[in-house]
Amino acid sequence: MHRLYLVGAAAGVLVAAAGTPAMATQCTNMQTLALEQTTITSATDVISGTFAIPGTNPVQYLTGLPTFCRVTATIAPTTDSAIKIEVWLPESTWGGRFLGLGSGGFGGFIDYGSLALRLKAGYAVANTGLGTGVSGCNDHYCGSNGNQGNALAISLGEPANPTAGLYGHPERITDFGHRAIHLMTVQGKAITAAFYQRNADRSYFLGCSTGGQNALMEAQRYPDDYDGIMAGAAPFNRTRSYGGAPIGWQFVHANPARMMQAGQMSLINKAVLAQCAGRDGGVKTDQFLSDPRDCHFDPKVLLCTGGNLPPACLTADQVTTMQRYYAGLIDPVNGDVIFPAYSRGTEIEDIGSLSILAKQQLPEPLADGPLYWVFGPSFGQPGSAINYTNYDIHRDLKTVDDQLADQLNANSTDLSAFRAHGGKLIMYHGWADQGVASQVSINYFNALVEHDRHEHSRPHSEEVRFGERDGRRSALERTQSYARLYMVPGMHHCGGGPGPNSFALLPSLVQWVENGTAPDAVIATKYVNDTPPNVQMTRPLCVFPKIARYIGSGSTNDAASFICIPDEHDFNQRPAPQYGP
Repeated sequence: MHRLYLVGAAAGVLVAAAGTPAMATQCTNMQTLALEQTTITSATDVISGTFAIPGTNPVQYLTGLPTFCRVTATIAPTTDSAIKIEVWLPESTWGGRFLGLGSGGFGGFIDYGSLALRLKAGYAVANTGLGTGVSGCNDHYCGSNGNQGNALAISLGEPANPTAGLYGHPERITDFGHRAIHLMTVQGKAITAAFYQRNADRSYFLGCSTGGQNALMEAQRYPDDYDGIMAGAAPFNRTRSYGGAPIGWQFVHANPARMMQAGQMSLINKAVLAQCAGRDGGVKTDQFLSDPRDCHFDPKVLLCTGGNLPPACLTADQVTTMQRYYAGLIDPVNGDVIFPAYSRGTEIEDIGSLSILAKQQLPEPLADGPLYWVFGPSFGQPGSAINYTNYDIHRDLKTVDDQLADQLNANSTDLSAFRAHGGKLIMYHGWADQGVASQVSINYFNALVEHDRHEHSRPHSEEVRFGERDGRRSALERTQSYARLYMVPGMHHCGGGPGPNSFALLPSLVQWVENGTAPDAVIATKYVNDTPPNVQMTRPLCVFPKIARYIGSGSTNDAASFICIPDEHDFNQRPAPQYGP
């Protein structure tokens, strides 16, 4: 039980910095709120409709905001923790709902844009940097050495003086993995209750990427925190994705002829679309794949012949690089699948989007920070016992799992406690995600179905049954009674991409939780240059495993010309059991 006290709420006045008395407000009085393990660092009324984003140079502004109370705090569950949070509370437009926001990458920052967006929608909203900022981490880096001074790494946000990240700080690893989001939720709700003098009616959580992992952690480990949870592109199997970071890098750096050149990813993507667009429910003119599992494009069709030379074609070495890219992370000794492959259709040139080009061109593997947490600063020193040049996934992944899996992996498929209190989960993932392989969300959802099938088949299991009618429902229907997945054609990692990448799932989640209306197809929009209001196309997002199929007439840019139908059985690349789901 977390106790809260409102101390000095009737203090009357506060002293302004210039010494001029200023009347206290309901918001500024929050500075004296006493919460367990928590220090309120500021409580300020923002009444101008404009907010200057801290730390931006030149200063960037958020505009069109309702009057709100901005509360900042630091939570310290241990002597080595420093979890920064912010809670934004609309002063006259609150709809009675609390909303927690996930983080991104390695955290270390507050997502002010997302706070502002949800504040405008009437939510009391909270966000945290996951407690990693104190270790010098940001969204792309939390442990690095070999990239120091590299222009590309600097452009991607590497700190001027990179550190070993969370090495030697096991409590901060726990904060990053799951504790920071939970405590943000507990104290964010307490701050909300103190400000409005009542608890929120309902609570929701949404996040993508690391935020998606935060979301699944909440459903699995803290099932009573939220009524509704939305998880996008969740890298829930984190030790296996982080543990694989050096492998592709090692392969191409062992022979520079294997590296892809500028322009070749566009070449490959064009060939993929020429062979596969329209096979999967979409239409031939689509600039994306509706279900890449139906595409079996082999890059060897682009092998240079005659007088052709790269980048207009691929060398034999480059063909091998792309075949490995489409194969997934494989244990080289026993052939076990450790992590699923990136889908066809994820081939992009944009280095800033952390494409294969960025991963190859950096002098040290991107996102290998957690390997520093395990092996220490020497991981960035070639010649040391285990470093990014000689890391052996068959030998060393077990060490990574042993030290980090309990804190970082959100692999449990038992959501019975979350389901029991009426919790609802919506997952989504872009089919063209070049950051987190889209197959992982399908694997997790399918694993939920398998868990529910097994749970329901056990004898004498009335205490875990889904309802009286459960015997007449399939395992898929039982899972979809509390969890649904949407796969988004042509969307990159958490947004962007050539497909319809703008959609509103949070209102559907609210309707599901509060009115019992289960979400069905949702309309997604592709705006011209990804900027409203000019619409390029719309397309329905179907509840997985259904897909959207063109009906044969009407505009192919209009969602009304598509229907959601059951998909045929597709092959799903799954990790070996010890690395699943």
